[in-house]
Amino acid sequence: MKFVLLHPASYDTTAIADALAAELVTIRPIDSPEQVHAEGVPTVLLLDPPSRPAYHPDSLKRFVDAGGAVVLLGAPDEADPPEQFPDQVVAAFVPFPHTPRFLFLSLRAAYRAAAARIDAMRARKDLATRTREIQELTRIGMALTTERDYNALLEQIITQARIITSSDACSLYLVQEDEKGKFLRFKLTEGFSRPDIPFVEMRMPMSPESLAGYVAIEGQPLVIDDVYFLPPDVAYSFNRSFDQKYGYRSKSMMTIPMKDHKDEVIGVLQLINRKRQLEARLLEQDDFDAQVIPYTPRLVELVSALAGQAAVSIENSQLYEDIERLFEGFVRAAVTAIEQRDPTTFGHSGRVASMTVALAETVDRAPTGMYRHTKFTRDEIREIRYAGLLHDFGKVGVREQVLVKAKKLYPPDLSVVKHRYAFVRRTAEAEFHRQRAEYLEQHGREGYEEFAKALREQNEQGMADLDRFVKLVLDSNEPTVLPEGSFEELIAFADRYYKDLEGKDQPYLTDDEVRFLTIRKGSLDDSERLEIESHVTHTYRFLTQIPWTKELQFIPQIAYGHHEKLNGVGYPRKVRGDQIPIQTRMMTISDIFDALTASDRPYKRAVPVDRAIGILSSEVEGGMLDTDLFNLFVEAKVYERRDEAG
Repeated sequence: MKFVLLHPASYDTTAIADALAAELVTIRPIDSPEQVHAEGVPTVLLLDPPSRPAYHPDSLKRFVDAGGAVVLLGAPDEADPPEQFPDQVVAAFVPFPHTPRFLFLSLRAAYRAAAARIDAMRARKDLATRTREIQELTRIGMALTTERDYNALLEQIITQARIITSSDACSLYLVQEDEKGKFLRFKLTEGFSRPDIPFVEMRMPMSPESLAGYVAIEGQPLVIDDVYFLPPDVAYSFNRSFDQKYGYRSKSMMTIPMKDHKDEVIGVLQLINRKRQLEARLLEQDDFDAQVIPYTPRLVELVSALAGQAAVSIENSQLYEDIERLFEGFVRAAVTAIEQRDPTTFGHSGRVASMTVALAETVDRAPTGMYRHTKFTRDEIREIRYAGLLHDFGKVGVREQVLVKAKKLYPPDLSVVKHRYAFVRRTAEAEFHRQRAEYLEQHGREGYEEFAKALREQNEQGMADLDRFVKLVLDSNEPTVLPEGSFEELIAFADRYYKDLEGKDQPYLTDDEVRFLTIRKGSLDDSERLEIESHVTHTYRFLTQIPWTKELQFIPQIAYGHHEKLNGVGYPRKVRGDQIPIQTRMMTISDIFDALTASDRPYKRAVPVDRAIGILSSEVEGGMLDTDLFNLFVEAKVYERRDEAG
């Protein structure tokens, strides 16, 4: 059937029947307007004057829009079509009398108009289909490009390929290489009808004997209508063992190479059993017979385009993972550099990072409280972790002797005090023996016993004072976690003097020694503490030199404030409240807790967990730390995760 002519049953078409038959026109009489419709082929409706009143112009317009054409036969008194039949509806008007030749020519013109209209409709439909396909490929491409997780990316690829081809299953193979050469890795599969079938990732030889291997080697698509009936002269074959084991029937198959920007095959997409309906399940043989259809050349084009996008996305994902591993190595090297300069804090950065991430995850899950609406993305968690690992990197800019200072006095300075003590002690002992010998020389044995006894008691008292002095120095030299200690007795000793070898008066303790020994908290004096505190600024300046990606751009700001306090007493900027990001507030709690409980700090003993929580609680009450975050830290026992890998 090439053309169709519809006419009222009352109209006689005998005069033009032979001419129309020669043009492959099927003549079909109709009894009512309801029978008028185009069937995807050029269709002309012929209306004579008696039948015209039954046809409303709107219904004729719909017929024309569907690919039809209308030819009007004029009445004896009509020179033009009636007004109720506008030009956009009427393809041709045949004035009375209706000569067969003029009528035939008018019908031929109407068929051309109908054919042109159908071609235009098909073109528009094809354009709309191509536009949808391009839009879908663009959408898929954008989704693949933005997916950073490698495994999630592979899952997206096979899911999208299966959907756009209406396939029942899809598998993905990757081309890999080792010292023995290239091979295929059966990486992933997705089955719609049988999702229960287990999948095992496996290694396969790069051989033309398998369909995937053949495509990987040749680099060309392979489309098979039925894999059970392959030509006898092909190199590849189909293994039916899967079908036999699980009662499946692989039939139509399309295998597409995934090529990168260098036109090298990096993988293979294999689509199985294209279906008439995407949601149809293939469980019984009748399902396969009714649903499975061949893949078309257009689908080869679509999936080839998708495979190209997928190949680039896989390469980008692998490159991104390589960059992440490179950056991870840099961070680890930076942490190692910190800990090698200050071995006493080994593991501190990793523990702070672990606890801060754990606290962020706790906040993310909190159903109530101030932070119940606070959520952290995967990238934000990474940002927190890296900030935790790098928060102390600025210590590379602090003098090592200050960085590792364990006592209030530096070892050489304490050694000077000890030598001074030994000198004074030996001088006192020498004076004791000199006085005793002088008495014997001047007075002999007379009254010697009483004199010697008094002199001995005086000497023993002096030695006891000296021993008390050195013990007081050693005790005062020990740092404390909290401000404590009374130094009146130490200061009194500092006011004592002894004679040096030149006979000059020298103090038991110099002003600098007194200043260090009377430090009430820790082991650092004000200038040293400022130098230590400068590590925060060094960290910030260092981190701002790194061209962070958008996802990690706040690492410098997070690390910068880890010694700030909500009430403004922290350092280095003394910012308050909301000026401190929540990520930094979490890190501050983790940092203080680890500093208190760490057993590797030479300037203090490790504080038990309960005691550390008590000290943190005091800072919370003092308005220095975030109450809600501290409560979550304690309730979730975040500190138990401090030994996880940072």
